[in-house]
Amino acid sequence: MSLFWRIFLLNAAVLVAAGALLLLGPITVSAPVLLAEALILAGGIASMLGANAALLRLGLAPLQRVTRAMTTIDLLSPRPRPEVAGQGEVADLIQTFNSMLDRLEAERATSSARALWAQEAERRRVAQELHDEVGQTLTAVLLELKRVADHAPDPLREDLHQVQEITRGSLDEIRRIARRLRPGMLEELGLVSALTALTTETPTPDGLRVGRQMEKDLPNLGEEAELVVYRIAQECLTNTVRHARATLLELSLRRSPGGVELRIRDNGRGLGGAPEGAGLRGMRERALLIGAELTLGAGPSGGTEVRLDVPVRNGST
Repeated sequence: MSLFWRIFLLNAAVLVAAGALLLLGPITVSAPVLLAEALILAGGIASMLGANAALLRLGLAPLQRVTRAMTTIDLLSPRPRPEVAGQGEVADLIQTFNSMLDRLEAERATSSARALWAQEAERRRVAQELHDEVGQTLTAVLLELKRVADHAPDPLREDLHQVQEITRGSLDEIRRIARRLRPGMLEELGLVSALTALTTETPTPDGLRVGRQMEKDLPNLGEEAELVVYRIAQECLTNTVRHARATLLELSLRRSPGGVELRIRDNGRGLGGAPEGAGLRGMRERALLIGAELTLGAGPSGGTEVRLDVPVRNGST
């Protein structure tokens, strides 16, 4: 039965019941109307309105649940879906809304994956150009400076050595940037070695101590999942160094029931009421790409704690 006919029949039933009470009951209406009769009529009308409101609220309750879901659902991870309840158009509306969420989730996952992997490809290209073009050019400059310094007079030689050190420092920085853009160690030596290098090579402010606890015998996550774990760890480390004002950062990677758990904790000033930025949203999108669960909140003793639970694919050991 359609929503129109159900509302119509509910109102008709209330009116018929009210008419039957007037016809069959001992109620009479005088002219002019007596006070007692007016009070009885007012009470009857109020009862009709109350019964009508209760029946309508009961019939339209599923629509209110859908409205709440529309305003509160997380568009990055729209689960759980609203329960299909009610009849007729109400159930059809909820089912259509859930189908729309399914399509949006699938489209978002496809678009995010396409954008993120394109971003990784662009990072590899830039890292390769930094290594091959800029790196080789600075290496040639260093060699030329050395040749000139060897034949220069003593007063000028010291200045040339200083220029050499500045150039060598720039070359080291470019190589470090290239490694951050394209973690070659991740492809060659695996996730544990890549995370160790990340925590070792990332410049940290004075007073920040970085601790690591990583198990060696971890299940195989696959290339994409390992890259996601590395990028999320990299983002967390960068955020802590830049914004947290922490004195301690702890990174752990260990086996968990059904997968691998990455946990990063600091004792900094925490998130507070800061809105979600592009970095945190990017972490959530990366986690969704591999079906991982990302939890972000306060640590047991303050600061910030990020936990990433990565499921192991079937057949991985």
